[in-house]
Parts: sequence; C-alpha cells; structure tokens
Amino acid sequence: MVELLRQILQGQYEAALCMLNGCVAACADEHWEGKIANGTFRQITYHTLFYTDLYLSPSNEAFELRELHQRGGDERGPTLCAGLNKDETLAYVTVCRRKIGESLAAETEQTLLGPSGFPWRKELTRGEMHLYNIRHIQHHTGALAAHLRRVDPKMTDDAAKNLRWVGNGWRQ
Repeated sequence: MVELLRQILQGQYEAALCMLNGCVAACADEHWEGKIANGTFRQITYHTLFYTDLYLSPSNEAFELRELHQRGGDERGPTLCAGLNKDETLAYVTVCRRKIGESLAAETEQTLLGPSGFPWRKELTRGEMHLYNIRHIQHHTGALAAHLRRVDPKMTDDAAKNLRWVGNGWRQ
C-alpha cells in the first residue's frame, strides 16, 4: 500500500510542478516583476518552490539551505524574499523534482502516520503534509496562471500551451 501511495504522490507532485514550470516558462520578461497579491511573480514563484523544498524534508530541522538560497532568501522569515531570476527559478524546479523522488523513497508507513515535522503544522501527519504541499503548489500556480492570462491575453500559442492542466506526471 505504501508503494501505491508513493506512486500517487509522485504523479501529483510532478503534475503540480510541471504546471508551475509552465507558468515560469510562459512568463514574458516584462511580467516577471508583475504584482500578484502582496508579491511579484518572481517572489511568489520562489516562495512556492522554497516551501516545496522545505516540506519535502522530513522536518524543519532536517531542511538544509542550498547555495541558491543565499541569492533567493530564506522564506521562513516574516516577509517574502527577493527570489531568483527566471533561469535560476527553472533550475530550482529541477532541484525540487529530484527531491520528490528522494523524499518519497524514504517514507514508510510509520513515517507517513507520524508527525509532519513542522511545528506550525503539527495538526498534520507526514502523509497529510505531502498533500498539503501539493495543494500549496497548486494554489500559487493557479494565481500565477491567472495573472499571466490577465496581463498577456494575446500570448503566443506556445506560451498558452504552457498553462494547460496536467492530470498526472511531468508532461512536456
């Protein structure tokens, strides 16, 4: 049963990140600093990837800041960080994709039933934390896609294809 859950989560994480990647790829340079709620496209994308990376860790204490966080920032603070440029952001998506497999491979029935590992999410099990993480990615991806459609209604067909729905797995 745990293996089936790993496969399901892998497919949904991949689909969510694929859609986020599509938004980043579709974002024209002139919209990279566009305002979305309380941040910019750049900041919201970085925030989403930072928390994806963080929540794929077994706990807050186990999370290790990467070299790219020196440029992008540590999102666990009270304010949004500066984020990364577009190329660095696309590379961060790849880092998170790789971490999905590593994280899910380490999960067991016991770890999935155990605590989330994050004191601000102590109401969740580790298994629920994975679902929460996917929902977080999709929440922000929806805002990014809506922003792009609003500011660039005549985007090229190729860019518009990047904003499509992905049901499962990574789709090119």
